[in-house]
Amino acid sequence: MITLKQSIFFRLDAQPSHFISFRHRFSPMPRHNFTAVTEFTFEGFSIFGWQHRLILFLVFLALYLFTLASNAVILMVIHLSHQLHTPMYFFLSVLSISETCYTVPIIPRMLSSLLSPQKAISIPECATQLFFYLMFGVSNCFLLTAMGYDRYVAICNPLQYSVIMGKKACIYLASGSWSIGLSTAIIQVSSVFSLPFCNANIISHFFCDIRPLMKLACADTTIKEFITLLISLCVLVLPMVLIFISYVLIVTTILKIASAEGRKKAFATCASHLTVVTVHYGCTSFIYLKPKPHNSLQDRLISVTYTVITPLLNPVVYSLRNKEVKDALLRALGRKSLS
Repeated sequence: MITLKQSIFFRLDAQPSHFISFRHRFSPMPRHNFTAVTEFTFEGFSIFGWQHRLILFLVFLALYLFTLASNAVILMVIHLSHQLHTPMYFFLSVLSISETCYTVPIIPRMLSSLLSPQKAISIPECATQLFFYLMFGVSNCFLLTAMGYDRYVAICNPLQYSVIMGKKACIYLASGSWSIGLSTAIIQVSSVFSLPFCNANIISHFFCDIRPLMKLACADTTIKEFITLLISLCVLVLPMVLIFISYVLIVTTILKIASAEGRKKAFATCASHLTVVTVHYGCTSFIYLKPKPHNSLQDRLISVTYTVITPLLNPVVYSLRNKEVKDALLRALGRKSLS
C-alpha cells in the first residue's frame, strides 16, 4: 500500500522539470561584471605624433598667453580711461573677465594633455571643469546679447540712451547673464554626473563636455540628451534670435540716415560685435545643435575655435577695429592719440 505521504512525494518527483522551469523563470538575472570608473582620460589629439603635438602645444600656449595679455590690456585701458566708462565698454570689460575665466579650466589642461596624453582626470575634477566651462560659456552668450541690445539702443534710440542704459540696467543685464550661466551649469552638471560610468573611461575630446561624457555612461541617456538639446536651443538659439532682431532694427535705422558718413560710422560701431557674434555662435551651434554627435576629430578641431580662438578674437577685434580703444591705449602709454 502506498501511503498519502508517499503519493505526494512521487507526484512531486514525477514532474521535476516544471519546478526547475518555475525556479529559472523567477530567478534573478545574471549580473554583468561592471567596473566603476573613478577617473577619465582625454583622447584629445593623441592621434597625432609627438612632433605634431609639440607644435600644437607651442601654438596653443602662445595664443593662450596672448589672450590673457590682451584681456588684461583691455581691462586696464577701460579702467584708466574715463572716456571709456560707458555701457558698451562696461559690457566689454565684463566679457573680458568672463572669457578669461572661461579659458582657465580648459586650456591649461589641454596643454598638459598634449605633452602627457595618458594623464588622467578624476570625476570631481571633470565635474568642476564642466561646471565652469558651462557657466562662463553660457554667460558669454547672454553678454553678447546684452551688447547687441546696447548697440540697438545707442543707434535706434540715441536720445534715451543714457536713461535706458543706466548703471543699474547694465548691472542687471550682466548679473542676469551670469545667473543664467550658473543655473545652466548646475542643471547640466547634476544631470550628467548622476549617470553611472563603468568600464569605458576615454573621453573623445580634449576637455569634459556633456555629449562625450554621456557617451561613456552605462545607462540609457535618451531623455538626458533630449534635455541637453532643449537647453542648447535656449542658450544658443534664443540669444541668436534676439541679436538678429536687434540688428534688423539697427540696419533699418541706419539705412534711414541721410549722410553716407553717418551710415558708415553707425555700421562701424556694430562691426566688432557682429564679427565676434558670427564666429562664436557659428561654431558652438555646429557642435551643440547637431542631433547625432559623432565626437570626431573634426568636432574637436571646431571646438578649438570657440575655446582658444574666440576668447582671443574678442579683445583683438575690439581693440584693432575701435579708434577709442586705440586712442585710450596710446594715452595710457604716454603717446599722442590717433588723429
